Amino acid sequence: MKRVEGKVIIVTGAASGLGLADSKSLIAEGATVIMTDIDAEKGRPLANELGGIFFNQDVSDESTWSELMKFVENKFGRLDGLVNNAGIAPIASIEEATTQSWREVMNIHLDGTFWGCQSAIKLMKINGGGSIVNMSSTAALIGLGSYVAYSAAKGGIRSMSKSIAIHCRQNKLNIRCNSVHPGSISTPMVHHALKTLLGKDLLAEEDPEETRKQLGIGEPSDVAHMIVYLMSNESKHITGTEMVIDNGDTVI
Repeated sequence: MKRVEGKVIIVTGAASGLGLADSKSLIAEGATVIMTDIDAEKGRPLANELGGIFFNQDVSDESTWSELMKFVENKFGRLDGLVNNAGIAPIASIEEATTQSWREVMNIHLDGTFWGCQSAIKLMKINGGGSIVNMSSTAALIGLGSYVAYSAAKGGIRSMSKSIAIHCRQNKLNIRCNSVHPGSISTPMVHHALKTLLGKDLLAEEDPEETRKQLGIGEPSDVAHMIVYLMSNESKHITGTEMVIDNGDTVI
């Protein structure tokens, strides 16, 4: 039996990066995955290719969460897992950030995660429980000078996840909630940061894979393996935790 066989799981921001890697691994391990993203042109064919189900969603729009949960309930009658992965990471320090960009980051990361967790819990309760994973970052633990809004939002996700975990345990909902904190992982977001901040185009290197290893940058599958674990029954006694995936960067 595969590790998440028969589970119905939503992954947001699934058209690229970590969301795509998470979806691939969950589908390979037997889950039915609803892949949501604002980019339907890219996301729909990817979902078809992987055997997932695509749902066009802007996580920063509260109404899309109601629509998504209605779709899942009508089609499957249950929800076993939610991976709140969608996000953006504009490069801007405290002196450079604008009010507009600050609010956009908070809307996608904090509001989107809040609405996702709130609506998922309502549906998970129907069938006796589930697992929520909120994608945070090592930025929540140490702060990144060039990413003030991103660092603040990821810190909020970390604390929100713990609050949700406590609530679900105290009310015996059998719903677990954990946060995952990747460091530098080889995704479009990190590639952009390397090019903008360090002038290094990883994908243009003669041997991108060897350069990735030399820089200590992880692979999307490093995070996806953790997501599969937290969605599976193997992690049934784990809630309110923060899983750090950074090759030790935050302890050096």
